[in-house]
Parts: sequence; structure tokens; C-alpha cells
Amino acid sequence: MTAADPLRDLGVRLTSGGGEIRVWSANATAVELVIFDDTDLDWIVKTVPLQDVGAGVWSARTRSLKVGTRYALRADGPNGPNHAFNPSRFLLDPWGTGLVRRKPGVFRSAVPDTEFDFGGVAKPRIPLDRTVVYEAHVKGLTRLSPNVPEDLRGSYAGLAHPDTIARLLDLGVTTIELLPIHAYVSEQRLIKQGLTNYWGYNTLNFFTPHSAYASKRAQADGPSAVLREFKGMVKLLHEAGLEVVLDVVYNHTAEEGPGGPTTSLRGLDNASYYRQTAEGHYIDTAGTGNTVNFATEAAQRLVIDSLSYWANDVQVDGFRFDLAPALGRDATHEYRRDHPLLRRIVEDPRLADVKMIAEPWDTGMGGWQTGNFPDGWHEWNDRYRDRVRNFWLSDVDYARRAEHAPVGIGGFATRLTGSSNTFSTDRGPLASVNFVTAHDGFTLADLVSYDVKHNVGNGESNRDGSDNNRSFNHGAEGDTDDEAILAVRRKAMRNLLGTLLLSAGIPMITAGDEFGRSQRGNNNPYCHDSELTWMSHSLLDWQQDLREHTKRLLSLRAENPALRPSRYGRPGETTPSASRMDWYDADGGTMSDDEWTRPDHRTLQYLATSTPETEDLNQILLVVHGMERPTTIALPRHEGIACYELLWSSADERPVHEISMHEPGSRMDIPGTCVLLFRAVP
Repeated sequence: MTAADPLRDLGVRLTSGGGEIRVWSANATAVELVIFDDTDLDWIVKTVPLQDVGAGVWSARTRSLKVGTRYALRADGPNGPNHAFNPSRFLLDPWGTGLVRRKPGVFRSAVPDTEFDFGGVAKPRIPLDRTVVYEAHVKGLTRLSPNVPEDLRGSYAGLAHPDTIARLLDLGVTTIELLPIHAYVSEQRLIKQGLTNYWGYNTLNFFTPHSAYASKRAQADGPSAVLREFKGMVKLLHEAGLEVVLDVVYNHTAEEGPGGPTTSLRGLDNASYYRQTAEGHYIDTAGTGNTVNFATEAAQRLVIDSLSYWANDVQVDGFRFDLAPALGRDATHEYRRDHPLLRRIVEDPRLADVKMIAEPWDTGMGGWQTGNFPDGWHEWNDRYRDRVRNFWLSDVDYARRAEHAPVGIGGFATRLTGSSNTFSTDRGPLASVNFVTAHDGFTLADLVSYDVKHNVGNGESNRDGSDNNRSFNHGAEGDTDDEAILAVRRKAMRNLLGTLLLSAGIPMITAGDEFGRSQRGNNNPYCHDSELTWMSHSLLDWQQDLREHTKRLLSLRAENPALRPSRYGRPGETTPSASRMDWYDADGGTMSDDEWTRPDHRTLQYLATSTPETEDLNQILLVVHGMERPTTIALPRHEGIACYELLWSSADERPVHEISMHEPGSRMDIPGTCVLLFRAVP
């Protein structure tokens, strides 16, 4: 970007002589700045016409633009099926960094005080191979926390409270991925039903933190205080060594379909900002009523400028892009891996070293693009999720009825070792963000407790939410007092967590899964702001045990680099930071081709040897047994290995920290469906 860039400095810039506002609209014939009284947001104190300065940019300077100014825009332009100009309608500045609410659903832009002293606190810059993502909701994480002061619970300040930070550090995660914190509103349909958009995937403005997540005092003090609280949260998390990743929703806006509320982009330039047919029908690849048109330079700049603001001014560490293929669709609405916006996001120097994570699907034609994002991107790996769920849940359910599983262990092994069949060699295993659950879908506890969704409380007669859950209730739907069923469910959760945290790739844990949080079978609770979705802090004994398992697994992952390779190995070659793989069957013999695919062969011993660049040589042996019948294994004999130390077993109700030693060739009886991790000792 150069000084001659016509789209430079969009939004408000303050100087000693007042402020300049620059707005983009290619089709407007007039744009006006409207300034309101500080306390009466209907009282207009000044209007300033913007001048057309070329390239679709409208600009004005005025001493009335200063910290605290409440303002809006009005735009006039042509009529026609693609336009929505109305010179009497107040519009939000798309590049504005503050909002104040006039009444429910109605806002004005505001100029906040952006000054903040980060005190030299640097971003943690966690290496990718050591990154462990923890997906959480700002409000839900601390709303019920007894050790956080009541006036801070559910807020940015509550997330940054010492008790919250201590819990996160104690668990062993490195990176907090927050569900959307951009200012948002609930959809018109939900408001009519008396429900709310709890998750926040309905963005009103891409530069402003959601004020309802600030403490009551900050909300009362206005946009400057809300922004300071958010920056203070980032600073305190960084001081503790924790990264902050934001879930961002650029694919659509809260303006919904053509009949929805007109608050900003639609009123400024509907024809340019949204995908439409010539007849004015919206082309919706997000399933929300509208899709932003990233074939236009201004829409691309809106995203890049927003990302740069959060990454530099606010100091966040990364972004997870909701329905990311929508950002890579061209003028013909087709996804292009080389779309300029996808490249700019990972190549813009203002965004260097920022983690970029794609949700690699949207709802349009050709919307499923897992593995097909450019270099520099990481992706939520739904193929990993589905294969792991199948192996430990639906395959086991099938085997109970058919006496054998539907498939062998080969596909599971590919996912375990980094999904090399999905991501290119150049991108490597760290392109994969592995997950078993996310905010969208069953929790871990519900995944092992329900065969079907239970979403009646969402107001859509149980029609919403996925029907393809790959879950298994293990013999009873939902709550049960049957201890045998409860025990096997607990072990299933340990198998799923063990697989996730011992796989190659970047693991993501959904907040609450570490202790078995339930949403009572609701796999789409986006509209519930209640104890159904808030994190409990009162744990039963078995939940404490599960949390201890999660801690133990995260500790072992950090200690053993063979579990977290940065590159794929190549047969017959030595690849730095890859793990050499040797595969053995239950008897300790080399796996045959037939054993990879046989449905009755679901036991695998995986020996991984690191190829050190910065850490010491490390070897681990991971044993996976995917049938409910107990079996006996013989630990493999391998050159240079004198013994195996048992570090972790999913068969234990509570993790055992005493390490037991086992000789190569020795036999072990293991229970059905379990995972064991050994360290190989020379």
C-alpha cells in the first residue's frame, strides 16, 4: 500500500485540527456525514457533505470529528433492482471503530479513544507445532465462575482475571480462540421468537468489539472504555504467555436478505458490496441471506484493514475465518484457491506471523474445500473429525450389531499421522487443525451419550442442526444410572481426547470438553444464552478425572516432539522435523497390506521417531485397539530400543503418573477400545 493508494485510510483519522472521514461507494451520487449530540442520538448538531475524490472514495474534513463524536452516514444514488439508496437513512461507517446503541438494534458510529499502553508486552508467538487451540465463548467461559468477581463474570475482564488465566495455564492450552467478538445483533427471526444469537455469527461492524461482553462499568463509560477493556484482556493474556485468536465472520453481515435491516453496506452501495443477480436477487453462499462480494477491491480492503487493525492496534495473534470459501469466490461466484483476497491475507506484511485458520466450507456450489487453501493457511479438518468419530463411535456401534467393524484401521492411521492424503507435502501436517468437536455440534460428552440431536428448544421443531453426528449413546439415550454404560462412555471420551491430543497437526479443544460438559443433546445451541451453554465450575469426581487426563495428555504432547512433526516424512529420506513412522500389528510384526483394510483387524502399534532440528531425539509408541473385545499385544522389537515406558492409558479412570517399564517382545493384556502411549528408551 502506497500514499497514492486511492483506498487508503478509509474510516476516520484524527489530527490536531480535527478529523477526516473517507468512505467508499462506487454508485452513490451523494454522501453526507451526520453528527449527533453526545447524549441525544436523534439530535443532529451538524451535517457535512463528503466530496467525491475519485475511485469511489468520498471524503470530508471537520473539526467536529474528535474522540467521543457520535456520527452516521447518509447516501443517495440511483434507483434499480441492485440499489438500496435512501438519503434519509442513517448508516454505520463500515470502517468505524466504535458504536453506541440508540435503542435495541439501532446504533450510531462513534470515535473512540484508541490510545493504550501495552507496556512492551510482546505477542507470545507460540510455534505452530506447540500450539493447542482452546475454542471458547467470552461470556460462557466465566459467567458461572465463582472465583471471578460478580461484576466481571462473562466479560473481557473476566476472561483476563487471574483465576481464569490460572485455569487455562493449568490445563496446558496455548491459544484461546474466541467465538465472534465483533459487534453483532440477533437475527430478526430470533427476535420475533424471543430468542437471541448467543454465538454471535451475525456481524454488525468489523472493527468494533461487542460491547455486551465488556464489564457493566465499561459499557456505561462508552466505546473507549470497552476498547480499553478488550486491549487490557489481550495484554494480560499475553503476559501469561497465552495467544488470542478471533473467530471472524466476514462472509456475510447482519443486514440479512433484501428484506432485512439496512444498517451499513446495503445503504452505502448494495450493488457493489453484496453478491446479486442482475435482477437484484441475493446470491447467498453463507446460508444467512447475503454474501459479501469479495470480487470487489473495496470489500477485500474492508477485510484486510479489519484484520490489520485487530492484529496491530489490538495485538491479537490470529483469526479463524467462518465459511472461508466465501472469501475466495470470484466474480462468477466460483471458489478459486488463488483468489487475491486469500493470498493477501497470508502475504500482507501487516499480517506477518499472524495465524490464519480457515473453516474450509460454505453453503454454495463447490463450497467444500478442505485441503484446498493456499500455503500459509491452516484449516479445520472435518475429514479428521469424521474419521476419528467413526473409528471410536459409529464403527463400534456397528460392530455391536454385526460382530465386526465396517472398515479397518488404515484410514484412521492416516488421520492420526497428519492427514497426508488431504494436505500437500509443502503445507505439511500443521496445515491441519484437528478437532473432534467444535461449538457447532455435540459436545464431547453428548457425542458419547446421544444417537440423535435434541434441538426442540431452538424453536424449529428439531429441524435445525446436523443429523450426521457419527455419535453413539452406548446403550441409552442421554442420562442414565447404568454404571456399565457410564464407564464405557467415560472411556470413549478418553479415547477421543487421547487421539486428538496425540495426533500430528494442531489440536483444538472445545471449552468444557476437558471435563465432559453436556448441552443435553442439543447440537446447535446458538440461540441459548443460559446455563445450557455456559461453562460449569462445579465438577463431579469423574469430570475432575477427565480434566486430569486432558492435562496429562497436553503435558505429554509438549514433552515428546515425535508427536508433533512439522513436516511429512518421505520413505527412504531423512526429513528434518518429520517423524519416521514404523507400523506394527498386535503381535509386534510389520503390518501387512491386508491388515490395513481388514474390518476384523483394528489393533495397531505406531512407532514414531523424531528427526530433530531444535529438540532432542524422541521416540514414542502409540498403541490403538479399536474393538470392544480385549486383546493381547506383543510390544515390537526395534533396533536401538531397550524398553518402553508406559506414559498414559485411556483404560485408567484417573491418569497414572508412575511410569512402568516394559521390554520389547513382552506381552500385555489390554481391554477393549483403548489407547496406550509409550516412550521408547534406547
